[in-house]
Amino acid sequence: MIERHQPPLAKSRAAPHHGRMTAAPDAPPLNLLTDIAGLRVGHHTDLALGSGVTAVVFDAPAVAAVTIRGGAPGGRDTELLRGEATVQAVDALVLSGGSTFGLDAAGGVQAALREQGRGQRFGGMAIPLAPQAILFDLRNGGNKDWGRFSPYREFGYQAAVAARKGAFALGSVGAGTGATTATVKGGIGSASGITAGGHRVAALVAVNAVGSPLVGEGPWFWAAPFEEGAEFGGLGLPPRFGPEHTRLRLKGGAGTATTIGIVATDAALNRAQAQRLAIMADDGLARAILPAHAPSDGDTVFAASTGARPLTDPLAELAALGHLAGAVMARAIARGVFAAAALPYAGAQTAWRDRFAA
Repeated sequence: MIERHQPPLAKSRAAPHHGRMTAAPDAPPLNLLTDIAGLRVGHHTDLALGSGVTAVVFDAPAVAAVTIRGGAPGGRDTELLRGEATVQAVDALVLSGGSTFGLDAAGGVQAALREQGRGQRFGGMAIPLAPQAILFDLRNGGNKDWGRFSPYREFGYQAAVAARKGAFALGSVGAGTGATTATVKGGIGSASGITAGGHRVAALVAVNAVGSPLVGEGPWFWAAPFEEGAEFGGLGLPPRFGPEHTRLRLKGGAGTATTIGIVATDAALNRAQAQRLAIMADDGLARAILPAHAPSDGDTVFAASTGARPLTDPLAELAALGHLAGAVMARAIARGVFAAAALPYAGAQTAWRDRFAA
């Protein structure tokens, strides 16, 4: 058995680069998922294992939906979010490493919520609902000899207990701890924005892509057209494009990837509208990673609505929300890679900052 630990990454590793941002005057203060009031984010990170869990906990049940475009997805309770399902809201959403072993994490989040008295009533019993998506990070160099039972249930519990409002770490933390891409280290990213109508939209994503977030060999990001200020370096796009920039780049073992994320809004959406938001947010994944939705990845995007602000013109406002959702998802992906740090193992994948930061 190996010893588990929770390193103090929030202070020293992969912190958000807020000091390097140039925000618009009306931009949200943190550029994070927690700019949506009514939710909290918590990470649990295990550097010995090279993996972790991220939990998003809602103050009150949130309407949720999901779109799954990868060819080999893994998740728990995603069927609850189908359009014909009876359940309309969830208490939390969970992102985890560990491939199918990581599916234990939602049980840990559920346990923490139950201790807090959370849950929706079914047959007279309070049952917390915490749908989950997983990513494959089992070949990143960490020690996966955890014994009979995986540690992910405990990881999920700790992530839920750690969930807080306000700032949280980006990069090689939580579900992004062991994340990699075809070119540089992946990680947890987040970004937010406001529509012209005043609705907030934000994304949180664990970037573990079979493809590449970089144009060619970098340092440019495919998400550059959507960048706000210099939130991931302000490098723009290459001065010219050639075949070398768009040729196929795949992570070794093309079945060892999945990018999973959440887009949330304060707009009051029903299940069908949340589903459309998830679909349009997923477009941001395809704009920021080349290629996306590969045959053996499990790219998955959840959408959630806290319902704080009603829609006055549903069709027009939903289009604006979806457009912004795609942009914040693309930005979150680039920010996750920009903030990531290489894992402390011999031969670990190099981070963007190690190759390109001044």
